[in-house]
Amino acid sequence: MPTLTIRNVPETVVKSLKEAAQRHGNSMEQEVRDMLVHKLSRQELLDAIRASWAEQTRPTTPEEIEEWINQGRP
Repeated sequence: MPTLTIRNVPETVVKSLKEAAQRHGNSMEQEVRDMLVHKLSRQELLDAIRASWAEQTRPTTPEEIEEWINQGRP
């Protein structure tokens, strides 16, 4: 598996990363791996959503959005 080295990380970022890793029961390395995977997976999803919006023949109305939000709610 490839190795990634990141230099010149601000102390405040390292401190926050250590705290996040501790909260999640991870090493700092695992925490960074999880963050990268999450970020990239989310970006792929957002890109797919944007692409589907580009294919629409008309814009979605606020009423349609409200209806979708309320579907399945009592």
